[in-house]
Amino acid sequence: MAGGGIGVKFCFGAAAALAVTNIGLFGWSDTKGAAMPADDLLGWKLTHTQDFSVPAAAGQVRSTYGEDVHGYSGLTDSSGNGLYTPEVVLSVSGGSLRYFLHTAAGVPRVASVVPFGYAGQTYGRYSVKFRSDSLPGYKIAFMLWPTSDDWNEGEIDWPEGNLNEHMYAASAIKGSLSTGEMRFDPIRRAYSSSDSSTWHIATTEWTPGKVRWFWDGQLVSETFQAQGVPTTDMRWTLQAETELGGEAMVPHPDTSGYLEVDWVVQYAYAPDG
Repeated sequence: MAGGGIGVKFCFGAAAALAVTNIGLFGWSDTKGAAMPADDLLGWKLTHTQDFSVPAAAGQVRSTYGEDVHGYSGLTDSSGNGLYTPEVVLSVSGGSLRYFLHTAAGVPRVASVVPFGYAGQTYGRYSVKFRSDSLPGYKIAFMLWPTSDDWNEGEIDWPEGNLNEHMYAASAIKGSLSTGEMRFDPIRRAYSSSDSSTWHIATTEWTPGKVRWFWDGQLVSETFQAQGVPTTDMRWTLQAETELGGEAMVPHPDTSGYLEVDWVVQYAYAPDG
């Protein structure tokens, strides 16, 4: 879990897996060739799309796609081992946003992208098609983070995990940070059915009283507590960073490779639509 990319993260529980087939809802049985959605869905209004169709060399993402996609720069990541340097990490080619995760001058280089701006929204549906090389020591935390930057308002993580392992999902319990340590719902982690070495579509559905997480159209997990569902505006952040936690490893200096994002889409909650 993440403190907006610069906070302390906490780990919890043991692995648990849920696999409720829901392919029919999405029609995404072929994730490798899955095109970016372009229409509203029942209960959801499509508000933002990005398929990264305009090439941008390293150092040109800001001028091509804007400050938010470029992300913050010069800050250390959650573990304190990585440095956000989007100018040398991010590029766009072949229709994908590419994070070149590597070590330079003895420091792992990472990046965090805010694809649709900092304004955020309350409730929504978020889908990302992505893949990664196997990069021990690096991880992702694609998250919904409070626009207020008050972690006590909650946090929704999906997909999150090390870039040589399966992904997990969780939502922070609102207000639990003020009691000493942030707690998460569900208590036990539920994992994706595969790792991220091939293309996959990860979807978060955030509605009043419930958050659900899907992997290629299959339900992976959902919240069980009302306090595990945020009720204030959140912004979507696609964060790549170094591992953290008790068993975290610092990336070997020779470890380098790519996290790739093919497209991202965002919907507004529209129960009457």
